[in-house]
Amino acid sequence: MFTVTPLPAFSDNYIWMLTKSNASGMIVVDPGDADVVIKAIDTYQQPLKAILLTHHHPDHTGGVKELVDRYNIPVYGPKNSPFTGISYPLGDSDQIDILGEQLIIKEIPGHTLDHISYYLKASQPQIFCGDTLFLAGCGRLFEGTPEQMLQSMSYFKTLPANTAVYCTHEYSLANLNFAQAVEPNNPDIQATIEQCKALRAQNLPTLPTRLSQELTINPFMRSQCEDVRKAAEMHTGKAMMSELETFTAIREWKNVF
Repeated sequence: MFTVTPLPAFSDNYIWMLTKSNASGMIVVDPGDADVVIKAIDTYQQPLKAILLTHHHPDHTGGVKELVDRYNIPVYGPKNSPFTGISYPLGDSDQIDILGEQLIIKEIPGHTLDHISYYLKASQPQIFCGDTLFLAGCGRLFEGTPEQMLQSMSYFKTLPANTAVYCTHEYSLANLNFAQAVEPNNPDIQATIEQCKALRAQNLPTLPTRLSQELTINPFMRSQCEDVRKAAEMHTGKAMMSELETFTAIREWKNVF
């Protein structure tokens, strides 16, 4: 597995820095700000070997050109991306070797149509999923459909429960507030709120989360649950006839929460 270091950027982004104790160099995931990465290279005295991109939004890609111009490194990213700085385009089930580890690519549209994730299958698995799955949340649907996002959530459910989830924003407390509105009697949500508040009070990241936790607190991973369906019905005043209808309702509810 990788040693993963968060590099805070902008107001709430994390650029993830990946290193290995037995390998020279670092990888960065979604470098929206080149200066943050350059400072980390100087601080940790590790050469930058590659960039991994999950999708095209500027807060994830804004630093790519400067880093490539400076270090002449490969850029991995989605094959159908409107971002033109990708040198190694990737699609579903592709695999890449990075610092001696093999990452499996999965297309996870919803937030954007070009969104992918990078999964490391190991005894302690890791997934780098950009803006699709958050702690207690999922990405806003800028380009994709609720059905696509629900399918992406279903993919995460197929992964081991101990998978560490590295998303790219510190949205946890806001997401948990919404999750509690959906399931006010869920004790796991309240416990996670307390844990996250304690971490943020120390200016520490609330991430990574784990899939085992998301299955107990995340309404977008729990849209098949009776309590989530009832909450969606109460909010909309309509009967939910399928899991997709429930998921769509709570995603629209979150947009205005």
